[in-house]
Amino acid sequence: GYGGLPNEEGILEMDAAYMDGDTFAIGAVAGITDVKNPISVAKALSKEKFNSFRVGAGATKYSMLHGFERKNMLTERANQWWQKRLKEIQENQLNPYDGHDTVGAITLDQTGSMAAGTSSSGLFMKKAGRVGDSPLSGSGFYVDSEIGGAAATGLGEDLMKGCLSYEIVRLMGEGCSPQQACDQAVYAFHEKLTQRYGKAGAFSLVAMDKQGDWGVATNVEFTFTVGTDMQQPEIYIANPGKNHTTEIQPISQEWLAAYEKRIKAPIE
Repeated sequence: GYGGLPNEEGILEMDAAYMDGDTFAIGAVAGITDVKNPISVAKALSKEKFNSFRVGAGATKYSMLHGFERKNMLTERANQWWQKRLKEIQENQLNPYDGHDTVGAITLDQTGSMAAGTSSSGLFMKKAGRVGDSPLSGSGFYVDSEIGGAAATGLGEDLMKGCLSYEIVRLMGEGCSPQQACDQAVYAFHEKLTQRYGKAGAFSLVAMDKQGDWGVATNVEFTFTVGTDMQQPEIYIANPGKNHTTEIQPISQEWLAAYEKRIKAPIE
């Protein structure tokens, strides 16, 4: 979304998806440009019986025809990062693929209905037209109101190898708690992918069941937020622990202050 990092051509291409846990209806967009809220376009598409996943110019055209607000989503700060990284790559042959972040959410309302949503600008400096896991059902997200839901962030090319969001929901359906399901799915796949593919990129998953219990697992440091009608949203930090477990704790004010300082620091 707004402030996301562009592809190698300096264009901000965005991916988003929405899933209704009651009906399994899914809407998704990939490579959409200059739209203020891609997730709103995805939600609208979920009501379409056909053509519910649109890409590139087709996704952007749909948003225009249906009156979604247009906006140049590339901020000046994101453009400065792009200029800086482009120069570094040209001068030092640095790996451009550094930085990816997805907003993923699982929701449960008071009637028991659940939904999942994802939105991402994908890999920083990605090739034009590249699509990650975020708009892909089962990889970037999955939800079933009778069980629960999960959403992912990380290296999409690796996440889509494991369909981890679906796997976590499947495990919850077999009786695992959200935390057990996340730990079991994420760490087992991390090991398998490392053994068989030779390496595993960074990935993190969040989950919630139909009772509102939640879990998270990650192979890198990862921050996330939990909020309920009884509790104000709180930010947590998760790290991989011992024996396929996850260490989770509320963030400190020192951590938050350092984070804010880092993201607001001048780009040199």
